[in-house]
Amino acid sequence: MLLLAIDTSGKNGGIALAQVTTGQSRVEVVEVMSLDGGAFSAQLVAQIAKLLEKHGRSKNDLRGLAVVSGPGSFTGLRVGLAAIKALAEVLQQPIAALSLLEAVARNSASYGRRLAILDAGRREIYVGDYEIDPGNSSMVRMHSERLMTREKFLAEAQAADSSKTIVTPDSPLAAALRDDEIHVELIAYPNTGVIAQMGWERLQRGDTVLPEALQANYLGHSDAEIFSKPPR
Repeated sequence: MLLLAIDTSGKNGGIALAQVTTGQSRVEVVEVMSLDGGAFSAQLVAQIAKLLEKHGRSKNDLRGLAVVSGPGSFTGLRVGLAAIKALAEVLQQPIAALSLLEAVARNSASYGRRLAILDAGRREIYVGDYEIDPGNSSMVRMHSERLMTREKFLAEAQAADSSKTIVTPDSPLAAALRDDEIHVELIAYPNTGVIAQMGWERLQRGDTVLPEALQANYLGHSDAEIFSKPPR
């Protein structure tokens, strides 16, 4: 069986095909394909078809769908979610919606309590507070996901319990926080192979969402919402 994973939440994105077997926890990643940012709407559907064709498959071979539902780019997320919704409706296949912050937390080699952070722009930070079971990395407890100003995050991080490990794939953000004497672990960005693995775990648990209920997890407001004039 095949699973398709999509991430269009950031400046760049990706697609992954993974071979999955009912009853087995691990996926076998067939291929990860990168997508250039800024052109997701023009690339995504065509690249999915190209990737399937390359491996002698079609959309009818898909038995599960995984997608990053946020936080991230408003436009990018809408494109990815729209594509997954359309596929799910046509194929009648389940969807696993995943947080990019949880993927960041999972991509670290450490266990226990950790804060996954990403730059949200405008001196704001996406912050996910998670606890990962040292005996089973697929067991993740989310304490919170928030959009915070950098100043508020710094204040909380400086006062936080030292047992919380702060991790990010964003090197400029890590460098800026280190300048403020905050210890941050720089990790690799979770590619869509990671998203496929997380998605399969959720699909196996039955933790899925229907196409009509799939929504973006923005944790904030779009520019249009922030700068629009209030109604008279």
